[in-house]
Amino acid sequence: MKKVLLASAVSMALVAGSAAADDHGGTYAFDSKQTHQFITFRISHLGYSWLYGRFNNFDGQFVYDAANPANSSVNVTIDTSSVDSNHAERDKHLRSKDFLSVDEFPEASFKSKRVVVDDDGEADIIGDLTLRGVTKEVTLDAEMIGHGADPWGGYRMGFEAETELRLKDFGIPMELGKASETVEIIISVEGIRQ
Repeated sequence: MKKVLLASAVSMALVAGSAAADDHGGTYAFDSKQTHQFITFRISHLGYSWLYGRFNNFDGQFVYDAANPANSSVNVTIDTSSVDSNHAERDKHLRSKDFLSVDEFPEASFKSKRVVVDDDGEADIIGDLTLRGVTKEVTLDAEMIGHGADPWGGYRMGFEAETELRLKDFGIPMELGKASETVEIIISVEGIRQ
């Protein structure tokens, strides 16, 4: 599902201090300190219900080119051992070789390659996702949530993006049945302009 361009991602083209006072472009670091960020997922359980989870530890930054959003970019690094489905035994299984194999692959990452903006201002963020040692190109449908000054003298921007992944595409060997071949991912972050 496509959403209005988040300005997710963001461009390395802006030089610090070159933006006008009302320009919201620049480099934004994820607000990991105050944890205004989430990577959540859901996958069907036998086709009868949804299993939800998240990754508690991740970091990244995005660069937003206000003059030309297509020049924007985003980078994210995820601690795969921080997977949390609200059930300790299931999380242990998710960390095992059946799923994320976190001992061998302690990190996952996303690095954008391009942002495609259409005439309606909608955009796809296309980039490389590396998960379980496999790198595949994926597309994030993104939406800018908002931006502006914060109460502490900083400037913030937030976005949300979604994608869907096939487990087998990333070498996950566990067979969960036809209804559970794909997982939906939602990334919601708030960045602080640097």
